[in-house]
Amino acid sequence: MDKRLQRTLGTAEDRWRGIKTLLLLVALIALALVAVYHRNPDLSHVDVVFLSGSERGNYYGTVARLAAEAKRQHGRIENRATAGSIENIAKLVDGKAHCSAQFALVQDGLPWPEGSPLELIGRLSSPESFIVLGRDADTIRSTADLRGKRVGIGPVGSGTEHVARQVLAEVSELDLKVSTHPIDVQLAMVEKGELDLAAMVIDADAQLLREAVRDRKLQIVDIAGADALARRLPFARAGRIAAGSYDPIREFPPTDKRVIQVGVLVIGNGCARESVTQGVITTLTRIFPDFVRVNRERANLTGLPVASAARSYYENDGPDPVGEYVPWFIDIMPTARWLQIIFLLSLVFGAQSVAHRFRLWRIDAMRVDIESDVLRLFAPGVTVGEIAAMEPDDRQRAPDARARLAAAISELGQLAERCRRYSVSFLVPMGQEMGYRIQEGLIADLQIVLKRFRERLDR
Repeated sequence: MDKRLQRTLGTAEDRWRGIKTLLLLVALIALALVAVYHRNPDLSHVDVVFLSGSERGNYYGTVARLAAEAKRQHGRIENRATAGSIENIAKLVDGKAHCSAQFALVQDGLPWPEGSPLELIGRLSSPESFIVLGRDADTIRSTADLRGKRVGIGPVGSGTEHVARQVLAEVSELDLKVSTHPIDVQLAMVEKGELDLAAMVIDADAQLLREAVRDRKLQIVDIAGADALARRLPFARAGRIAAGSYDPIREFPPTDKRVIQVGVLVIGNGCARESVTQGVITTLTRIFPDFVRVNRERANLTGLPVASAARSYYENDGPDPVGEYVPWFIDIMPTARWLQIIFLLSLVFGAQSVAHRFRLWRIDAMRVDIESDVLRLFAPGVTVGEIAAMEPDDRQRAPDARARLAAAISELGQLAERCRRYSVSFLVPMGQEMGYRIQEGLIADLQIVLKRFRERLDR
């Protein structure tokens, strides 16, 4: 074989052996890191900004509870006060560029900006309620009793205003006189008689609502058509506030009150990593134990895509086990994708092994064919070792015998080159090169014997 070719093949072989050794070393290091990473899982990888609402509102209180739970697990959730759902949506969209905020609580049923990066993380298991308060609200027995009333529907651009306008659009013939005011302002206006009713979307257990009913002596309107109205609004459902909920002794309210319930959504803008999103969901499950069940069983009618980390969490009924202990691992790629790649690699390595065995079998078969053809020039049963010491006879000096011998030597040289090329191929599993080395030795032995025999023919 040409020395330059030998050097080239040798260099390629050394290079490929080095690459395979490096890959094995990397795999061993990765396994070692995973093996020693056995600390108790926590939320130390969670550090996010969560948009809530006014500091007296339910959203702010909910995120405050989330922040306290995250802190207990060594995580950090910054509770950032806002004007409410509409502002939260705008800030979350604007914050996508610099990831200045990652999550927010928003009221269901609001319009989403077209082409926005928003995605659904989940729905809180405790909805809010569309509640209407008034000084003499207990006297309102039917929808018709609302005719001509002066109604405050919250501040401009608020979630309350959005829901109120959708609800009131269903009773537009009642000629209601609608105006927009901050919640505290319109409650004071109702007390003074400047408004007949004040609408708000609020948690039924919120302190603000308790104070309005118990201290301000405002009454809750029993929305007689709550069931019918809720059916017309895809984001709403009918609810009920039980009698005596805010003061069982004085019976505030005196009777059950029908209301319209509106869901509360947790949304993100895609800035948070997979492991961080799952960490936030874990915090939510500590505050709302049925959070996973609600989001797994209830259809997503919000119009937002479900975040991939959230979907995986709900499908597996919990956090990704790998991401829980090694968060950075699923940030590179979700565990399901890792498993797919591992499965694909196992198929590749299986095919690699089959291809390697097939090539090795073909090398051996070709060598045996050449050897069998050569041995026909000699007596039956002659071995390669005997040929090395054999003296040529007249039959082997014949031109056709010489041609067959020369062809065999050439074919063995080509086969040796192919064997060497195969031995450094990617298809050879690590540590399986010896099969080719054995074949190279057998080919070289036969080739040397035949060359020496040809030399004796030429004497």
